[in-house]
Amino acid sequence: MGSKNKLKRFKENETFPNVIQPHRDEVLEGFKFKGNWASFFNNENPIVLELGCGKGEYTVGLAQKNSDKNFIGIDIKGARFWRGAKSAQELELNNVAFVRAQVELVDYLFEPGEVNEIWITFPDPQIKYKRTKHRLTNPLFLEKYKHILKPDGIVNLKTDSEFMHGYTLGLLQGLGCEILYSNHDVYKNEGSPAEVLEIQTFYENQYLEKAKPITYIQFRITN
Repeated sequence: MGSKNKLKRFKENETFPNVIQPHRDEVLEGFKFKGNWASFFNNENPIVLELGCGKGEYTVGLAQKNSDKNFIGIDIKGARFWRGAKSAQELELNNVAFVRAQVELVDYLFEPGEVNEIWITFPDPQIKYKRTKHRLTNPLFLEKYKHILKPDGIVNLKTDSEFMHGYTLGLLQGLGCEILYSNHDVYKNEGSPAEVLEIQTFYENQYLEKAKPITYIQFRITN
């Protein structure tokens, strides 16, 4: 993407009422919507997050299917989620928001027990060992998710990376987490939830063209 296009998208994001772009200090020192997301959405509906949301396909797709829930996409790359924010505006979806922030700050954006469900869609698997701390399902991140999720809250991981799928599955089993569902090839093996099959991301379509299997795990962090 050219720098001119990025700048144009950054400017347009500033005009979208569904985009929140706090400075890092604002997040660390007391984010204004933490514990008060009802004031943003004007309702008390359950909150669902898409972490590392990219273009926001799941945030928008799930919002279209579930008007009784609020959906928040989080990503540091605003030029990417511009597409989701713009689509939500065009579709007149009032249950969608995008926050430009690093995923590791998620526990500064939400109070304990404020979130009902989390989606992690096609994250960078960070395969090198020295990059373990950046994997979005490593123990430190799982602890952050547990902190903001309700006691029965659910996490969904959808990825093309067999490494990420296996790493996460093994970690969850070792931690004694509750694995609700696991599938190493959702389009060949039956049983996956409808939203796993019916909503596809930009990157997912690229992987499918290359005949890469798409994996999925749904779990609760119960330890």
